[in-house]
Amino acid sequence: MILVIDVGNTNIVLGIIEGNKILSDWRLSTDTPKTADEYGLHIKLLFDYAGFKMDKVEGVIISSVVPNIMYSLEHAIKKYFNTQPLIVGPGVKSGINIKYDNPKEVG
Repeated sequence: MILVIDVGNTNIVLGIIEGNKILSDWRLSTDTPKTADEYGLHIKLLFDYAGFKMDKVEGVIISSVVPNIMYSLEHAIKKYFNTQPLIVGPGVKSGINIKYDNPKEVG
């Protein structure tokens, strides 16, 4: 299973993917920054509610347009999933050519 997280200005959308199937998805509001433990516990509650085990997650991918929460979110993933998340953003070779003056501003 892979945990995918998309941090937008209004919502944080999380999903569990296995193969090419979305097993579950959740939406949280993107409000004031939280600590790593707050993010970790939010994610744990979602996993528990849906019957997923956090230790079954093989990887985590995060994309974000809200840089001020990334430090805590990345540390939550390291602490609660014992893995380094793949951060998708400018500079990641995806094969998609973004023809925009400042790609960091693309949501």
